[in-house]
Amino acid sequence: MAWFILKDVISGRGDMHAFSESFAHEDYFMQQARANGEEIGAPDPTPGVGNFLKFAAQLSKAKSVVEIGTGSGVGGLWLLSGMPADGVLTTIDSEREHSKIARNIFEEADVPPTKYRIITGKLIEVIGKLADSSYELIIIRPALDLFDMIQESYRLLKPNGLLIIDQALSAGKVADPTQRDPESIARRDGIKVIKEDEKWAASVLPIGAGVLVANKLT
Repeated sequence: MAWFILKDVISGRGDMHAFSESFAHEDYFMQQARANGEEIGAPDPTPGVGNFLKFAAQLSKAKSVVEIGTGSGVGGLWLLSGMPADGVLTTIDSEREHSKIARNIFEEADVPPTKYRIITGKLIEVIGKLADSSYELIIIRPALDLFDMIQESYRLLKPNGLLIIDQALSAGKVADPTQRDPESIARRDGIKVIKEDEKWAASVLPIGAGVLVANKLT
């Protein structure tokens, strides 16, 4: 009963999603990267999610970060802004055009080349070559091969490392059981496998297109 009362109260309030997205401020280079990404349809994080990535990097003091799905570089800029000076971002994308425009924006933003490496290739193959237990934070954006990427992320993360799945709810489609497209199914199954696995502690946040945050316990 209390939940239904709370739901009625919330429904009469303002737009929390819009407010949380406007809370974040993107600098010139983030805005430019976003504009570049919109031209080619890159799956970049929203400002609210980007700000959360920065927060997660700062909170975890992540020196070694993997981003799967570079997009136009928006996510990378947010992550780099929250990482320590000696941190290194490894960002991976299957699209050569994405990697190119991300590299260009990093250079324009004067990000030292020692702070990042951009890898282009088949995602699951590239991830499979990364070292065990070497990263504090991993971000996954694509839905393709999500189950396998979750398993690989567990291998790559240090104890207590964080896994963040961006666009985890596909902007609401995952929460709708009538949506049976491959992306919705993959994300729905990915959430389920983490939720039911005792090696993870996880929560789902309704920011951007939905974010799942999981902590590696063992």
